[in-house]
Amino acid sequence: QVQLVESGGDLVEIGGSLRLSCQVSGDIWRINRMAWYRRAPGQQRDLVASITRSGIAEYDDSVKGRFTITRDDAVNKGYLDMKDLKPDDTAVYSCHARVMQNGGISWLDYWGQGTQVTVSS
Repeated sequence: QVQLVESGGDLVEIGGSLRLSCQVSGDIWRINRMAWYRRAPGQQRDLVASITRSGIAEYDDSVKGRFTITRDDAVNKGYLDMKDLKPDDTAVYSCHARVMQNGGISWLDYWGQGTQVTVSS
């Protein structure tokens, strides 16, 4: 089995910064794509940023220039650095990873439970 645990969510003022972390653990051979999604109250879940194993990152237009996604495959961890936070960034942020388990034959998608980010206005 594979588990994803996010951390780092908090209440922050407008213009503040946060770093979210996503620890991937369990029976892992390799992690392919990692991504961060967010769901604001009453809204659908939206893709915020993604990063390939080779380090190619993509961002939603709403966060370009403010958010940075990175990963450390040595410790199976992903990060989302957020700066210049705005009230519209308030949401539950969830981590996603596409994982090949030891002895596996296909890539499987896993999700974390999410971490709350609240930007006070």
